[in-house]
Amino acid sequence: MEAQTKESLKSGKKSYIGHGKLGSVKIADDVVAMIAALAALEVDGVSAMAGGVQSHQVSRLSGTRLGRCVKVLVNNSQVRVDMSIMLDYGYNIPATSGKVQTRVKTAIENMTGLKVSGVNVRIAEITMPAVSETE
Repeated sequence: MEAQTKESLKSGKKSYIGHGKLGSVKIADDVVAMIAALAALEVDGVSAMAGGVQSHQVSRLSGTRLGRCVKVLVNNSQVRVDMSIMLDYGYNIPATSGKVQTRVKTAIENMTGLKVSGVNVRIAEITMPAVSETE
């Protein structure tokens, strides 16, 4: 177990430690980032994470690629999330961003037990509907 901890520190993938009755639980940054990305993609109007990452691709992404879309910062069991998303054209930006913030906060807190101190959403792009060329 000690070797795993040293290895994760070398690779820059921090882990958050919690202690239960039977031992410790460690959650890597990439896991929290993936939870945040999947939660954001569940909100109507969010077409993708910045860089074109769709919901069916998140589970196959490496932490490095997902890290371009979602950054997770932890300080004493408190998490701050910075994310970049793409919205579908026609959705209200403040309302949709607020839904993303709420969904991400709830998902992380329910799944990890960590408290979310903030979710910063950056709108990187608006996805335009496909235009038919038959006109």
